[in-house]
Amino acid sequence: MDAAPADSADSAGSSDTVEPDRPAGPDRPVEADTTPVATDDVQGIVAAIGPRLRALRLGRDLTLDALAAITGISVSTLSRLESGHRRPTLDLLIPLARAHRVALDHLIAAPATGDPRLHLRPRHRDPGSVLVPLTQYPGRVQVFKQVLAPREPRLVSHVGYEWLYVLAGELRLLVGDRDLTLHPGDAAEFDTAEPHWFGPAGTEAVEILHLFGPHGDQAVLRTGTAAG
Repeated sequence: MDAAPADSADSAGSSDTVEPDRPAGPDRPVEADTTPVATDDVQGIVAAIGPRLRALRLGRDLTLDALAAITGISVSTLSRLESGHRRPTLDLLIPLARAHRVALDHLIAAPATGDPRLHLRPRHRDPGSVLVPLTQYPGRVQVFKQVLAPREPRLVSHVGYEWLYVLAGELRLLVGDRDLTLHPGDAAEFDTAEPHWFGPAGTEAVEILHLFGPHGDQAVLRTGTAAG
């Protein structure tokens, strides 16, 4: 029988490392920034872990029973983690990171450390959805990593161009009258002047890389809802 780790309410904090006024060296170590991470940021990070775990498991075609056998974590605990009803702790996340063959920070998506010009913080969107900007060049192609929670399809159109790559889970893409399902490793590109929508293909979250062309932030919501 699988053994479930004891429940705990541990929470982990983190701090950013900032660049000193002059270069660090043997006689001047880098100073730590003691500014606490905003509560909303921490809650957003924790809320995103469950959907990310579910997307990783489904992307590897694993059942909860199979993952429980690999990690030694009970099915009920895994289910509660994925649904957000169990707070993730290191003793749960470490075996899951090993089972999915990903780095621990991939599961946590913790606030960035080091030079803030190189690392951007995740933005918590709708419940279970997270957007991580990977570039910050106004007027040029923008790159994001996104975890998308299930939502109602609503077609939009705007000036620009988009390119999507599925990392984990299944992505449903509506472009004009086309209804496509993309799997991990699949990619798609399209002109955003054509009515479109994308999100999870089912009831589980999906994780993607999203390239957004110039002027693509000027979305215009169309009336009506896509069928299905």
